[in-house]
Amino acid sequence: MTKQMTLAGGGFEKYGKTTRRAAFLAEMERVVPWGQLCALIEPHYPKAGNGRPPVGLERMLRIHFLQHWFNLSAPAVEEAFYESASMRQFVGIDLGREPVPDETTILKFRHLLERHELGARLFEQVGAHLQAQGFRLSTGTIVDATLIAAPSSTKNAGQSRDPEMHQSKKGNQWYFGMKAHVAVDAKSKLIHRVVATSGNVHDSKVLPSLLHGKESAVWGDSAYAGQSEVIERAAPWAQDLTQLRGKGYKYLSQMQRTINRSRSKVRARVEHAIGTIKRIFNFTKVRYRGLAKNGNRLFVAAALGQPVHGAQAIAGIATPVVGQERTGRPRQRRSARQFSLKTRPFAENLSVRPFNGA
Repeated sequence: MTKQMTLAGGGFEKYGKTTRRAAFLAEMERVVPWGQLCALIEPHYPKAGNGRPPVGLERMLRIHFLQHWFNLSAPAVEEAFYESASMRQFVGIDLGREPVPDETTILKFRHLLERHELGARLFEQVGAHLQAQGFRLSTGTIVDATLIAAPSSTKNAGQSRDPEMHQSKKGNQWYFGMKAHVAVDAKSKLIHRVVATSGNVHDSKVLPSLLHGKESAVWGDSAYAGQSEVIERAAPWAQDLTQLRGKGYKYLSQMQRTINRSRSKVRARVEHAIGTIKRIFNFTKVRYRGLAKNGNRLFVAAALGQPVHGAQAIAGIATPVVGQERTGRPRQRRSARQFSLKTRPFAENLSVRPFNGA
């Protein structure tokens, strides 16, 4: 329902321009299934009673999504509303009538989502929306894992690190934090599996949880090498197309390097989905202590990455640009590789959960 804006909502400017932020928010307004997501949270949301009436559910959900899209804390997003007219318009706040929800209210809404584990359900609901839009999963899956850093310093009140975060070695460099394991559809690059673990869990340990069982091909980097039997048990009809890796001091032959380069052309598509979460949403470092809170943020970020990364496939619109604008001569787009992969319903294959295996 539209409201007449007061003078606080619109000034007397003669000139203006649609910024990239305003264009991005306009596309998210159209793509995100707000009604379905609000219906999912509504049973857990406080009801009006004798005390102060709660802020509207959809408004709080929009504020929460803004925090993910622009990597803002509760105090930062509150201050951003007083500076950005496009963000106020997206949420529906008119400073001539009402104040911005304070940071405590915003924080309590996040705690509500974490307490009822609604981040995973939001991801599943987005998948159901994709299915309603006619989207289907192919029978090819690309798996990968990425490290999300956590503070390794012990200069805090407890003089200890986060006990649920652990270190992992990549190459000759040690990293401390958590891991985000994702499975991406090979044809559309949309995420259909998300698993959150501590940093010391090897990528291959989570492989069975990333497959939906109906794959005909599985791609992955060399961390998944030698997992043919695991793939066969989880997806009996799948072909192991993970990267080949040399054993001991033996180098790969020229033929094996050629095979790896060919497989990398498909495997690299998973980096686009991960890049949306880490580079566009800037989820490169954990914001909270504990795997549950950061896992909930990961699940919501994966859900929000679907309409951002797949906007053109879902709604026939151009993919928005949230990060820095590219300069120089535009790169010629190469034709996409043709896949002879069967498709199946999207929502029934969604999975998002912490990993409890060995």
